[in-house]
Amino acid sequence: MQLVVGRIGRAHGIKGDVTVEVRTDEPELRLGPGAVLATDPATSGPLTIESGRVHSGRLLLRFEGVHDRTGAEALRNTLLIAEVDPEELPEEEDEFYDHQLMDLDVVTVDGIEVGRITEISHLPSQDLFIVERPDGSEVMIPFVEEIVSEIDLEEQKAIITPPPGLIDDRAEIASARDAAEEEGA
Repeated sequence: MQLVVGRIGRAHGIKGDVTVEVRTDEPELRLGPGAVLATDPATSGPLTIESGRVHSGRLLLRFEGVHDRTGAEALRNTLLIAEVDPEELPEEEDEFYDHQLMDLDVVTVDGIEVGRITEISHLPSQDLFIVERPDGSEVMIPFVEEIVSEIDLEEQKAIITPPPGLIDDRAEIASARDAAEEEGA
């Protein structure tokens, strides 16, 4: 299975170094010298890490065969993808790999179905679940503790407490909740 572990940023200097936006909790394991990474777009890779260092709080990498600024700039915005054993799990209990979250059903704490996670977007400030709703529309749910209250991998559910306005049709959800309560009464 493949896991996005970084995104190449701008070139740094004239010798082929690039800045990297790290998207893994294990950069020393996944982004160390000698690591061979697939890329998206695939035409940019595979890339083998020649060296790496931290400069002013940013990870800088140099790849084999890329030894000038022009080559480094050509890699800008390329995603770096590592091959991961599907049975491998994150070390922390509240951390998840993308493959664990894909296709989870998203429901509110009231049990109202919101949809299914079809994509995870990694932004600098936070991650977003892209959720396909039953009607085919999409909604973006920030993957933050205040909104995503629980990930239940056994039940294949992400349980959310959406603030007002996050899900467009809050009125529909409220009426569905009321209908569910009436059935139970």
